[in-house]
This record gives sequence, structure tokens and C-alpha cells, in this order.
Amino acid sequence: MARTDAVSVETFIAALDHPLKQEILALRRLLLAVDPSIGEQVKWNAPSFHTGEHFATMQLRKPDAVRLILHLGAKARKQPALVIVDPEGLLTWLGPDRALLEFHDAAELAGGSEALTAIVRQWIAHV
Repeated sequence: MARTDAVSVETFIAALDHPLKQEILALRRLLLAVDPSIGEQVKWNAPSFHTGEHFATMQLRKPDAVRLILHLGAKARKQPALVIVDPEGLLTWLGPDRALLEFHDAAELAGGSEALTAIVRQWIAHV
């Protein structure tokens, strides 16, 4: 699948006034590198990532953190709770099909990049 709307996401981030802009860019690069089937577009007024469905959306409201919400698309699905191996404890579960990751600086993001990659690989298997 092509990386759809990449220019729109690039334009969105270029115009973004956020203290953690470099971390936002690093998180975007990391997510796109997880799997070639991952595409992106601006959805819900933030960079959002998809394979067949959207599965992750950045939340950029906090000036001191970059948040990534993992989900299974816009519509709730009836299914058992996801089982995602998270040995580093990066996930904060918001529901049976939604989780939050939060990074406060470049070092924290870099330190969690391998674990985040493993989590995203598991997550997209459910989308």
C-alpha cells in the first residue's frame, strides 16, 4: 500500500507549532518504518496511521508530551480484549481495544523505540 497523503502530513507537521516537533517527526519516521503497508494521513486533526484501517493517531494537545493512541479504527468493534506483549510497560490501556503511549522527550522516545516497534507490529495484526 502506498504511503497516502504523505505531503499532507508533512505540510501539517511543517506548520505545527509544538515544543516537541522533532519528537513528533521522529515518532512519524519510526511508525512508517515498522512495516511497508503503513500509510498516513491527517485525520482527527493529527497525523494518523493506517494499514487497511486506521490504527494509530497522534494526540498533540499537550505541550510537554507526544501521545500516540493505538486503536482499531474509528468505529468500536466487538471483540475480546487485545493481547499485546508489552514487557517495558509502555502501554496505558484506555479500553479493551485502545491504548496510549506517551513520550516526553527524544531520549524517552529513542529508549522505547524497539519496544514500540514490537507493539505496533502486534497491533497491526489485529487491524
